[in-house]
Amino acid sequence: MRGGTVAVVGGSIAGCAFASAAVRAGAGEVVVLERTGGRLADRGVGLCVHDDRAAELVAAGALPPGIPAHRLERRRWVVRDASAGAGGRLIWEQPFPFHSYHWGLLWRGLREAVPGAVDYRQGVAVAGVEGAGDGVDVRFADGDTARFDLVVGADGYRSVVREAVSPGAAPDYAGYVCWRGNFDAGLLDGLEGAPSHPGSVTTVCFPGGSCVIYRIPGPAGPRVNWVLYAAPPAGGGLRFDDPTSFPPGALGEELSGHLRALLEREFPEYWGRALALTAPADTFVQPIYDLVTEPAATGRLLLAGDAASVVRPHNTSGAAKALQDATAFGAAWGRAGSWEELVAGYWAARGGAGRDLVALARRLGRAQVERTPQWAEMSAADVARWWEEQLAGAPGIGGQAMSS
Repeated sequence: MRGGTVAVVGGSIAGCAFASAAVRAGAGEVVVLERTGGRLADRGVGLCVHDDRAAELVAAGALPPGIPAHRLERRRWVVRDASAGAGGRLIWEQPFPFHSYHWGLLWRGLREAVPGAVDYRQGVAVAGVEGAGDGVDVRFADGDTARFDLVVGADGYRSVVREAVSPGAAPDYAGYVCWRGNFDAGLLDGLEGAPSHPGSVTTVCFPGGSCVIYRIPGPAGPRVNWVLYAAPPAGGGLRFDDPTSFPPGALGEELSGHLRALLEREFPEYWGRALALTAPADTFVQPIYDLVTEPAATGRLLLAGDAASVVRPHNTSGAAKALQDATAFGAAWGRAGSWEELVAGYWAARGGAGRDLVALARRLGRAQVERTPQWAEMSAADVARWWEEQLAGAPGIGGQAMSS
């Protein structure tokens, strides 16, 4: 099947990957509709991709080579223990075969790889979409409409396209939040109390939460990225009826004070002081949601990435899943004789992956935030058994291998 018009709603990681896949598959016209008018590359959060998933995606052409990445090898789980020193006490260490990325640099690499034939439009807000028999009508916020043969919803966890695919589906609040931040890794040089492990991920464990800390590349050099999961304060101005986040620099004193108290009360001294190096402009808080959209594809509409399934970040699988979705889309296109066959083939390939990832992330969230064990009383063997119980037969985190 060749030719036709494809609209990709959303121009971030999933959107760029799907636009590239559509061109490679033979689409006649591909338009990306990105509501943000500014530079998406300014988003500085970190993410990780499992080495095996990266190898598969590079081979498939979905992950362009040359994007800056930082190699990670070990994950160290620590608890606060004054007798063990400022860095805390190591309770378990496990292999961690991942590479970390800066979101903006990863997006930039994917954006640069989008073929020039793609019409990538920024500052274009989509108000809704509607299947119309032989096409899909896209309604813009300014009142205009346009028709396409196929529409891909790659517009994230607050997807507009989702309502047309699965009416009423919306992410559910998980009951806790994550504070996120990053800072110049060079600041650690002046911080005494614990050795630096550039190739390690450190997970700080405490009652009612945990925090993951690792290095990522940055536009001006290496940075330290961290994600801290815990229940929010009773106040703080957070809303949980609609997925949202407090952008960097907009926490307010109540949320900022709650974070400071967590670091002082629960963290080993070194790691509390390390995270306190984060500037307010690089700190934000995000309520955690999840969602399995059933179905995530119908007619001539399909959902991709976070629009299709909202997975709690514990899985470390978001970017890999988005790129795998795009790879499966291209493969389904090659086998399809019609738009409807393409959409059905994509859903058959990716529906199960979304369900499995959400289920695993829920187990990990319960175990690492909602119902934390007595970390400080556990031996390394205890933690290893506990971890396998949460995996419940899954091979690990970082996403699944692509099916052939």
